[in-house]
Amino acid sequence: MDLTNLCESLDVNLAEIKPALTIALTHSSYGNEHHTEFNERLEFLGDAVLEVCMSTYLYHSYDYQEGVLTKKRAQAVREEALDIYASKIELNKYLLLGKGEEKSGGRYNKAIIADAFEAVLAAIYITYGFDKVFQVFNRIVVPYLNEVLNIKDYKSIFQEEMQSEKRNIRYEIIKEEGPANDKLFEAVVYVDGLIYGHGSGKTKKDAEQKAAKEALLKRAK
Repeated sequence: MDLTNLCESLDVNLAEIKPALTIALTHSSYGNEHHTEFNERLEFLGDAVLEVCMSTYLYHSYDYQEGVLTKKRAQAVREEALDIYASKIELNKYLLLGKGEEKSGGRYNKAIIADAFEAVLAAIYITYGFDKVFQVFNRIVVPYLNEVLNIKDYKSIFQEEMQSEKRNIRYEIIKEEGPANDKLFEAVVYVDGLIYGHGSGKTKKDAEQKAAKEALLKRAK
């Protein structure tokens, strides 16, 4: 796999980062098939690295109180946002997927892409340190922050509406079906114990977002 263009997009040296970057791009389905290391541990580290980068940027860029900063950070590091950042460097082209995952459309699975994006940040971090990963963050994330901050977060909107009415809400995954590499989740959102919305998606978060969207649409009628 030729990683030259990706390294140019990230402004990193291919020879220096290739071992870590290859792992970052390796999905568990490929790792299990080929008995090689995959990106789950790097994704764990990258999640924290991204949060520090985002927190640092927001702290120095906006004079908001903690609650607002926390909300904006959550919006900017959620799955939909990471998929947008990753798309700008065509990250999905470089993923190493198992045959089943490839066949089922894993190369376009937002959860897989988001995890790989975090893993790539971790690969940069362990190779070069924080200063470099923060430079990359400013290069490939910051230009698109306004775009991702305008993505509708239906769960947050619904949460705020219900809190203003002093009502209790909770989400529940009521169905999970399909093979491990092609799951479909169904979620419901309860308000004071009554079902207000259903949603389904490839990830639990996506299913919950759609359940919240349906609940909001019903209230608007």
